[in-house]
Amino acid sequence: MARAVGVDPRSVRRWKHDLRFGGRAALRAVPASGRPPRLSPGQRQRLEKHLLKGAQAAGFATDLWTCPRVAEHIERTFDIRYHVDHVCRLLHQMNWSPQKPTRKAIERDEEGISQWVKQAWPAIKKKRAG
Repeated sequence: MARAVGVDPRSVRRWKHDLRFGGRAALRAVPASGRPPRLSPGQRQRLEKHLLKGAQAAGFATDLWTCPRVAEHIERTFDIRYHVDHVCRLLHQMNWSPQKPTRKAIERDEEGISQWVKQAWPAIKKKRAG
């Protein structure tokens, strides 16, 4: 039987035992439970309230929640360590997504860029053939 199904003979013996002592219900697939979550449902609710208040309210310089910031906040608030890579999963389970900061050069001169776009760009822009 094991060869016909393509499984180890021990699996067939286990299924036979389960059927004999537990009936058909004992043969139903049971999902693996996995590791229990570190944050309790109550702690997740508190975390969500903190996230809604913004990162600045939690003591960060900007109001952007990145995975490293959320991990740091969880550790400070709940004394639970999360690896930065796992924070993303946690946020998705809570229907949140991490935010990535937009990169801008510190030396960026917005006024100079605006002037260039208005004056220099039209002069060097390719003219439409017509």
